[in-house]
Amino acid sequence: MTSQDPTVLPDPWQSLHQLLAAMDAEIEQVYVERGIKGVRPRFAYPLIRLAHTGPLTIRELAESLNRSHSAISQTIAAMRKEDLVTSEPGPDARTRRINLTERGRSLVPFLEAEWRATHATVAELDGEIPYAMTAVVDEVRRALEHRSMRERILHHLTEPPQ
Repeated sequence: MTSQDPTVLPDPWQSLHQLLAAMDAEIEQVYVERGIKGVRPRFAYPLIRLAHTGPLTIRELAESLNRSHSAISQTIAAMRKEDLVTSEPGPDARTRRINLTERGRSLVPFLEAEWRATHATVAELDGEIPYAMTAVVDEVRRALEHRSMRERILHHLTEPPQ
């Protein structure tokens, strides 16, 4: 244990996490106001993709969305509980194919409209603030390509005395 608890310092990620959570909560509120219960904003991307591709394995879906297998697996489990998708045995014993239920399929037109409206909203926000969020994210990504997060952490890391 070190002499000072580093977690008492302000968390540099907190404001970003809070902003993203607040934005997701407002998107979810749009769903609730439309009478759509049990659907989370993170469900929209895989539901829309499955509507356009047909059944996919979790791995195929994760790759097509550029998400981790673990994240999509957890999302699929939550979507299954809300009767949005089904899973059936895939081409081999280790895989499952994910398909939309009738409920999931019926929500896709609205989710596509919300997706487009959300993209328009982000573009609107980008025009209202001095530094466009999308540009900042791209700049951070480029900086990390030049020198990775890992390299930067290791530069600042001081090993505790043994």
